Amino acid sequence: MIPSTTCSGLFITDGNIVDQMKHQRSFIHPYIPNSAPKTKQDMLTELGAESCDEFYEDIPSSLRVDGQLDLPPPKLSEFALQRHVGAILNKNQTVEENLSFLGGGCFHHHVPAICDEVNQRGEFLTAYAGEPYDDHGRFQATFEYASMMGDLLNMDIVNVPVYDGYQAAATAVCMAARIAKRKTVLVAQTINPALLSKIRDHSQSQISIKLIPNDPHTGQLDLSALRANIDADTAAVFIENPSYLGLIETQGDDIAAIAHEADALLVVYAEPLSLGVLTPPADYGADIVCGDIQALGVPMQYGGGHAGYIASHDEEPIVLEYPSRLFGIAPTTVPGEYGFGDVAYERTSFAVREQGKEWVGTASALYGITAGVYLATMGPAGMEEIGRTVMSNCQYAMQMLDAIDGVTAPCFAAPCFREFVVDFSDAGKSVNDINHTLLGLGIYGGIDLSSNFPELGQCALYCFSETHSREDIDHLASTLARVVAQ
Repeated sequence: MIPSTTCSGLFITDGNIVDQMKHQRSFIHPYIPNSAPKTKQDMLTELGAESCDEFYEDIPSSLRVDGQLDLPPPKLSEFALQRHVGAILNKNQTVEENLSFLGGGCFHHHVPAICDEVNQRGEFLTAYAGEPYDDHGRFQATFEYASMMGDLLNMDIVNVPVYDGYQAAATAVCMAARIAKRKTVLVAQTINPALLSKIRDHSQSQISIKLIPNDPHTGQLDLSALRANIDADTAAVFIENPSYLGLIETQGDDIAAIAHEADALLVVYAEPLSLGVLTPPADYGADIVCGDIQALGVPMQYGGGHAGYIASHDEEPIVLEYPSRLFGIAPTTVPGEYGFGDVAYERTSFAVREQGKEWVGTASALYGITAGVYLATMGPAGMEEIGRTVMSNCQYAMQMLDAIDGVTAPCFAAPCFREFVVDFSDAGKSVNDINHTLLGLGIYGGIDLSSNFPELGQCALYCFSETHSREDIDHLASTLARVVAQ
């Protein structure tokens, strides 16, 4: 028998929840502050409102739910809630249980134990936004992260991380539009569809996007199409490098020259993990570089585990268009002592909300510190080694998969990093059917591209990182051979 215990106006007897309060209005929620009826009424009185409904009068009634939501009964004890959520989470399957070759924006990389050890420290984990009075090394840690990212990118300025790489990209193209005082951004059509959707959603009031085709043989940007479409209203050319399809864009110098001849900027969405082996975009003419730092010590998480960076040279017109925080170092009044804090704070929405370049709130500084720990742990030699390992695994996987009858790997004649397109068009099976069979055998196959890139036929995007052994790749190849032959 479970003892009877009072819980916010409800009690539990023999496992049954009995509602003592017959009216919803008198319910005191155990997890929502200030839900006691008297407290809510005092707050309404102070604000001069009759009810909470007055706060939503600006929202049309057609957009508001009239009545109760179709939800199950609430869990009114902490134990019941934990058991319920735990049962949901136990349904998840992870890359620990199944062998995964999925990528497309979130990647399985090794996370050194020290990354979690440092980012779980209280002075970092619990710091919300923050000013100098509550800083216990967080400002310096963020400055060190920005410095190491600057070295990796060969750029002078790196922001405090925003929510994810998608937001960073959207913000970067908006910065370019404000700098150039133009509205059109030319984007390679091989862009990640989700990234394109975010850029459009975030920046539709500021820019218009025009897609530029790729070379069907190499998958890289078609330079003749770029020249034909760039004009006096082009604010920027935006490319991913590597692209969503894993292709390394080797025409960076030419793309930058075409953009700059039209007085447009070049914005590059770059994978930082690749820069131990690939030329940083700054070296082939990028004006703004952006991307995601998830691969730098942040484990994959469903719906989280991302943070975005933006970087540039120390050029005042660009620096003043950053909406997010920038941390710098400056001497104090004590000789030999230095402090860390905001640079050009007045340009942010934190300083004067209505004059901010964009609406920016508390974001992912914790993951910036995590990435800083990762970069410090790896060092230049480690970043080069992991880049070489990833590319070596890709090359080995290409050879093994291309040897399967009915399979072509890679689909494009261009170098790749971490991902490449595998063509199953001659296999007589759809990617969806192949992936369904693989999943039953404990393997996550590649991303099905047939919906977003129908011109490619039955193609899938396969991802290979340093976490894949030769035995893993051999297992994939032999399993795929059997699946295709069935």
